[in-house]
Amino acid sequence: MAKRFLVFAAWAATAMTVTLAHAATMEEEVRVVFEKYIASQNAHDMKSMRNLLADSPDFLWISRGKPIWGREAALKALEERYKGTWHIDADKKELRVISVSRRVAQVYAPTQLTVGDPGVEPAKNRLYINLVMVKKAEGWQIVSILPILVPPQ
Repeated sequence: MAKRFLVFAAWAATAMTVTLAHAATMEEEVRVVFEKYIASQNAHDMKSMRNLLADSPDFLWISRGKPIWGREAALKALEERYKGTWHIDADKKELRVISVSRRVAQVYAPTQLTVGDPGVEPAKNRLYINLVMVKKAEGWQIVSILPILVPPQ
């Protein structure tokens, strides 16, 4: 009986170690993709954004209070916004990666979005960005972008 317990305890410890290692790796991978997302946004790099966003009609971006469905529609909207001021500063210390499953993660990041149409003084808005990412064969991709506006204090 003691031998069985020791075998079970060893198996459980190994499983826990593998699970924790996977979680750490997943979080690192997701953080890297999020950093690419911010860098691509700030560089107004449409090619990189195309690679980061899932090619699905179910891709969802809430922008200016309205849903934008599908990667192509999101890229078209970004192309228009990039003509003006569009810059995102994420608070990396407050960023959190939430593991939903082995292949799904949510990213929460307090950010400041500086945005404005061409020739107009840009506005600075505080947001809580929430991204949902799915791990696909080609790597982690963003399937939704759900910003929440933080009311002025």
